[in-house]
Amino acid sequence: MELIEQLTGICGAAHVLTGKDATRYGTDWMGKYVAQPIAVVRPGDTSEVSAVMRLAHETGTPVVPISGNTGLVGGTYADGALMLSVERLNRIRDIRPEARIALVESGVILSKLHDAADAKGLAFPLFFGARGSAMIGGNLSTNAGGSNVLRYGNTRALCLGLEVVLPDGEVMDLMSELHKDNSGYDLKDLFIGAEGTLGVITAAVMKLVPKPRAYATAMVAARSLPDALVLLNRLQAATGGMVEGFEFMPRTYMERLRQILPELTPPLGYDHDVTILVELGATAPRDVDPLDDGSIPVTRLLEETLTNLIEQGLATDAAVAQSGSQRLAMWKIRESAAEITLGRLPIIDTDVCVPLDKVASFMDMVLERLEPLDPQADTITVSHLGDGNLHFSVWPSSQDPDAHDDIREMVEDVTLELGGSFSAEHGIGLSKLPSMERRKNKVALKVMRQIKQALDPKGIMNPGKVIPNA
Repeated sequence: MELIEQLTGICGAAHVLTGKDATRYGTDWMGKYVAQPIAVVRPGDTSEVSAVMRLAHETGTPVVPISGNTGLVGGTYADGALMLSVERLNRIRDIRPEARIALVESGVILSKLHDAADAKGLAFPLFFGARGSAMIGGNLSTNAGGSNVLRYGNTRALCLGLEVVLPDGEVMDLMSELHKDNSGYDLKDLFIGAEGTLGVITAAVMKLVPKPRAYATAMVAARSLPDALVLLNRLQAATGGMVEGFEFMPRTYMERLRQILPELTPPLGYDHDVTILVELGATAPRDVDPLDDGSIPVTRLLEETLTNLIEQGLATDAAVAQSGSQRLAMWKIRESAAEITLGRLPIIDTDVCVPLDKVASFMDMVLERLEPLDPQADTITVSHLGDGNLHFSVWPSSQDPDAHDDIREMVEDVTLELGGSFSAEHGIGLSKLPSMERRKNKVALKVMRQIKQALDPKGIMNPGKVIPNA
C-alpha cells in the first residue's frame, strides 16, 4: 500500500490502477499470457516516468513497460510486477517537413503519426495491421517490421534519436536529429529491440519520407517462388526501387481465406500455388501525372512488366487495381492474416527470416521434414517475401507440448541451415526464450547479459524477457 500511495503522489490517483481496473492490462493481445500486475501506473510526462523508475529502483520493484499491447510473444507479461503504461505520453511534439522528421512521444498511436505526416504531405512508412492501436514505443522496443521494410527498413532504420529513462530513473537524452553522428557507441540501438529490458523509451525522433502520389498495386499468380523473385528484381530495376510491398500468400492461405472470410474474394481465385501482392509507390511527376489516354505511368509500367512475365511463362495471371477501393480490397486480403490464422487452435506460429533466394528452399524443407513428425498436420504461411520474412504456422494433430516443441525445433533447424534467424520482427518476449537458449551465439548471449547487468543491476526492467537465464 505504501508503494501505491507513493505512485499516487507522483501521477495522481486517476492514473494508478489496481485490482479489476488493472486486470485488462494484464492480458496480452493473443490471450495466451494472463497476469495480475501489482498496479498499472500511467505517467503523463518524462519527469513522472523518471520519478516512477527511481521509486521502483529504490524498492526493487519489477517494472514492465507497456504500449499498445499488440505483441505476440508475451513481452508484457507482468505477474507481480508494476506495469508502466506510456499511453498518456501521446503527444506529437513537432513535425518538421523541411528536415522530414517527427518528434514524438512513445505513446503516440502509429496511425495517428500516419495521419499527422499525411497532413504535411509526407508519410511515416511503418505499416502493419495493428497500426490503429500499436504505439511508437512498442514499435521501437520490438524493432517492428511490417509490409514496407523492403523499401524503407524496419523501425530501427526509421529512428534518428531517442529519449530513454534508465532503470534508476536517470533520463538519457539521445534525441539526435542527425543522420551522421559518429561520437562513440550508438547507444540508441541498444534500446531499439530491447523490449523494455534496459529502460523506458519516452520519446523519439522518427524519419518521414515523401508521400507517394500514386500507387500501382496488383495480385500476381507466379509460377514459382524463384519466378516471383525475378518479378521483384525486374520491378526494382525498372522503377529505381519503388517496390513498397511484395507479399507472398500460398494456396494454403487462400484456402483458409475461403473458409473463414469468403466475402474477401481474391481477384485471381483461390487455386494458385504462389500468389503475390505487389505494390509500387511513386512520387515523381513523370510517374504519377496522367498520360493523354488518362492512364497513370507507374500503373502502366506495372501492367507492362506483368504482361512480359506472363508472355515468358514466369507468371500465369495478374490483376492490377484500377481504383483506390480495389487496392484496399487487395490489402484487406493480406491484412486478414492474423484473423484467419489464429482462429484455429492449437497453433505453432513462427516468425523467421531467411535470405531471399532461400525462401523456396525453406518451404520445401519444412514441409518435407514436417511429414514424419506429424503427417496429419495442416500448415498456413504468409510472407513478406521482399525481405525474406516468413510466418510459417502449423496446426498440429496432437495436443502434446513435446510434439509441438519438436516441430518448432525442426523449423529452427531449417532456418539456421539456410543462414536465417528464428526471430524476424515479433521479438523474443517469453515465448522465444527456449529458442534464444538453443540457437543464439553463446558469446552474444554473454555480452547481452553483461549489458543488462551494467544498465539494470537490480534486474527490475521487464524481468525474465529476451535473455534466457545463464
